Amino acid sequence: MIPPLIVQRAQELALDIIAITDHNSAENVAAVIEAAQGLDLTVLPGMEVQTREEVHLLCLFESIDQVMDWQDVVYQHMPPLKNREEFFGAQFVVDATGNYVRHNERLLLTSISLSVEEVAAWVEKERGLCIAAHVDRQAFSLLANLGFVPEKLCLAAMEITPRANVDELQRQCPSLIGYSFVSSGDAHRLSEMCDRTILTVEKPTLHEIDLALHQRDGRRVKIVR
Repeated sequence: MIPPLIVQRAQELALDIIAITDHNSAENVAAVIEAAQGLDLTVLPGMEVQTREEVHLLCLFESIDQVMDWQDVVYQHMPPLKNREEFFGAQFVVDATGNYVRHNERLLLTSISLSVEEVAAWVEKERGLCIAAHVDRQAFSLLANLGFVPEKLCLAAMEITPRANVDELQRQCPSLIGYSFVSSGDAHRLSEMCDRTILTVEKPTLHEIDLALHQRDGRRVKIVR
């Protein structure tokens, strides 16, 4: 999953927009954005955050500065533990060509001390978008860990896996009704990247995506199989 190969795979799938959302870190975002320069591909800076409740939330931003500010907040709320490569694998930071720069020594596969509500509120305050990740999964999801969507939670959409059935999810959990859904590969491998979500927008910006997720001003979102 090095930057040039991510960009190449996105082009093979004819994707217009991708988001880089590594777990509790954004240190490789800038490299992928640089790798996509000059191409018809928008790379959104983001992060997949694991909250205090062990819920995964996707946090998307417009600029690198925003996501790096958010990374500072996340790092401040992580336990002061070092990664153990023998258990969790190496955590590499690379450049735009995929060359090694350094190791990230922090333990990233952990929860931060901020709650679901606190993460979503911070992202909204900074004009980002917060999406609940893989809500149909039996672990590390909003429904698996909380059982419902809290009222007035600042979420732009729900993300589901390719196996999910939206109608069945809404039947089982009525608090999902009213939210838009997106579907992605949650890709940890190039083969898991996919083209299942269609956004009808005027241009590939976070604001336009927000309009689409809320079905406003003619913007739309649709999942295809």
